[in-house]
Amino acid sequence: MNTSFNLNALLRNNIRKIKPYATARDEYTGVALINLDANENPYGSIGNSKNNRYPDPHQITLKTLIAKMKNVSISQLFLGNGSDEAIDLLYRAFCNPGVDNVIICPPTYGMYEVSAATQDAECVKVDLTPEYELQPERILSAVNEHTKIIWLCSPNNPTGNLLQKNHIETLLCQFNGIVVIDEAYIDFADEPSWITRLDEFPNVVVLQTFSKAWGLANIRLGMMFASEAIISAITKIKLPYNINGMVQEFVYKTISENAADKDKMVKDILQQRDKLSQALMQIPTVQKVYKSDANFILAKIHDAHNLYMYLVEKGIIVRDRSSVKLCEHSLRITVGTEEENALLLKNITQYVKQ
Repeated sequence: MNTSFNLNALLRNNIRKIKPYATARDEYTGVALINLDANENPYGSIGNSKNNRYPDPHQITLKTLIAKMKNVSISQLFLGNGSDEAIDLLYRAFCNPGVDNVIICPPTYGMYEVSAATQDAECVKVDLTPEYELQPERILSAVNEHTKIIWLCSPNNPTGNLLQKNHIETLLCQFNGIVVIDEAYIDFADEPSWITRLDEFPNVVVLQTFSKAWGLANIRLGMMFASEAIISAITKIKLPYNINGMVQEFVYKTISENAADKDKMVKDILQQRDKLSQALMQIPTVQKVYKSDANFILAKIHDAHNLYMYLVEKGIIVRDRSSVKLCEHSLRITVGTEEENALLLKNITQYVKQ
């Protein structure tokens, strides 16, 4: 537990004072007989009569279902247009442009740095070890009075590994700012989510998504879990109708009716991940296959870039991470279907035999 954490001291002064925009739907409670408050078209819309009305700006029905599924309070949950919206809002809430800084631990997800630049927040880099583990002492040494956020990705992208729990605990206990744990790939890992410890750490923020395990990348729906105070601050500055009604209805229906399908997909992906890892290790040009807790594999490969270009010519697209520090000569390979993985392996073998 971090007893020195002070949220109000972290928030930007203008954010503390801001009066959030109130939609027409915020000004009453109950069920309306006639809606004449939001300047909507009363005759419906082409193709779907319901699309003429604005969606629930607070996504109460969907949030209630997700909160139950995740065993959290609805006040601890924020829904965003993908996790990227949550990342952007955290910067805008806590980082004064040109003044404050954040810490990232490369190699990691690139949007942390892009969003920092957009907000004109300095991005301090403390690299992972060559084994892709955190260096908590070095991270804490890099903290200064203007450090607002430490960004962690676990399981990490692009390395695939869970970050050590005791290292994260050290940062949560000793850093008086926000520690964000991005869990986009947590459904593929063996360890429980950090959302189970929200009440223990007032400075933790956990990000999750429907893009990976649920197979809903096209829907663009991300989740942020944190204390009620942090969620309240973020909600003040979100766009009024950030999640459209069709997305809310579709995800509600998916969770309600297809949770078992999601679990089966995760199980199949894990099986294919193990088979793909083992097969890659048998190919001479593959020097190392790193342990993965995600739905992708990082592999160190001799002549990685040329192999990448060869695969592109064959219409097989993986991710060349050779230019990323600590990932030199490496390809990041998403786990595909059994047929897709077989075709990938066939083409890598053909490349080696050239």
